[in-house]
Amino acid sequence: MRYAKRGPLRFTSHRDFARAFERALRRAGVPIAFSQGFTPHPKISYASAAPTGVASEAEYLEIGLREPVDPEQLRIALDAALSPGLDVLDAVEAGGGGGLADRIEASRWRIELPEVDPAALQRAVADFTAAEEIQVERMTKQGRRTFDARGAVISIDVLPSSETPSRAAAVPCAILEVVVRQVTPSVRPDDVLSGLRVVADLEPPVAPKVIRLEQGTLTAQGEIVDPLDADRDGAAIGER
Repeated sequence: MRYAKRGPLRFTSHRDFARAFERALRRAGVPIAFSQGFTPHPKISYASAAPTGVASEAEYLEIGLREPVDPEQLRIALDAALSPGLDVLDAVEAGGGGGLADRIEASRWRIELPEVDPAALQRAVADFTAAEEIQVERMTKQGRRTFDARGAVISIDVLPSSETPSRAAAVPCAILEVVVRQVTPSVRPDDVLSGLRVVADLEPPVAPKVIRLEQGTLTAQGEIVDPLDADRDGAAIGER
């Protein structure tokens, strides 16, 4: 399944979404399968969830069922059982294309930077692109880690001014689109912004607005293929 986190619901943590989704399964009467053992759990597997506070049009999960159901009817029932802003957008029956985790190779992000001059962002992006390596720090579950934020970035572009949201002329706004390869540790949009700060001293005065537009399999041309396409078309992912 593909689902979205929109509006204020982007602040829903992954744990809170997981609880809400399990309640939605019960309300929708989905014949969910459970694991074996003393503490059975519903068979749900999440793939590369977006950070809390980040909106997304491309979150993915898999569920195991006790019996076949119509994917579109399942999507409609679950979407109705979730709060507006947590929206189930697509569902297919899994085929022979492997698990979702094996198909998530890259993500495309859009980062809106209010009160940042697009020309200044363009100069910072040029410095970022020219660097071979950019070391940034982030606090993780294992403590503070230092890692390269440059190597995972496949493309980074400043959108033309015609594509930025309409705002008062006195308030500039720049928009960045970034395609990032899935690596360990993961490189997130805030790490890219940290990299811009390291190489160009770019410090947005207002918190950025971030949305994940796509995630999936990366083609040789740098395009991202929806990981559900293989099951929808009945073709193995390796044949695409």
